Amino acid sequence: MQTALPVALVTGASSGIGRAAARALVDAGFAVVGTSRNAAIARPLAGVSFLDLDVASDESVHSLVEKVIERFGRIDVLVNNAGVGAVGAGEESSINQTKEVFDINVFGLMRMTNAVLPHMRAKGSGRVVNVSSVLGLIPAPFMAIYAATKHAVEGYSESVDHELREHGVRVLLVEPAFTSTSFEASSLAPDSPLPVYSAQREVSRDVLATALRTADDPDVVAKVIVAAATDSKPAPRYTAGSMAGRVSVLRRFVPSRTFDKQIRKLNQLAG
Repeated sequence: MQTALPVALVTGASSGIGRAAARALVDAGFAVVGTSRNAAIARPLAGVSFLDLDVASDESVHSLVEKVIERFGRIDVLVNNAGVGAVGAGEESSINQTKEVFDINVFGLMRMTNAVLPHMRAKGSGRVVNVSSVLGLIPAPFMAIYAATKHAVEGYSESVDHELREHGVRVLLVEPAFTSTSFEASSLAPDSPLPVYSAQREVSRDVLATALRTADDPDVVAKVIVAAATDSKPAPRYTAGSMAGRVSVLRRFVPSRTFDKQIRKLNQLAG
């Protein structure tokens, strides 16, 4: 089934930001393929074709991209949204658990990007929109592993964007702050918890839960994803929501010592 419509491929589209982005891209005139680890149980969404994908599997990634090309004939936009959260002190996650988080949040994003780039370069156009986070710009006590993945996504995306511009392809960042999703409930707990961190870990969970109660709706982020996918002169990075915008400005312009104190205050850390 070839299509004249531009085609957007959205990973992690069964819920949260991914689902909102898939819906918004349909409204913007795209034929949308949404992925889920189990597409058979994904709630139907008008205009979206759901397919199975495990971003941690080379075979699954290449099979998925081949299916999309075979069915639609093109991929114009890739939205790398699939990810997993992780909470706890950095010392409390084993290297194996850390690898698991990186395999989804970083290497999964890279697998998907590498799989679609030959098709985009061949036609001289395309957008890769990577859903990062303001936690890729700032410290995140008791979410160190998750923040590390987002810092990696930031550096990777900006670097590859420069490599690809001459081929008509852009790699862009969308940076939400806290968003009203199931992030907290689905985040990995540390697999090597230590008593020395237990009290502060619970404080940090409370801080996160409080922030999520007033978090942005996923539709706020979805609107920005569509802008990144369609702007005629895209910016390298887009903040999503007022809080994300404020954090980005503060990170750039507030003196480092003052910013450090604010991080500790917000996270209720002593000293």
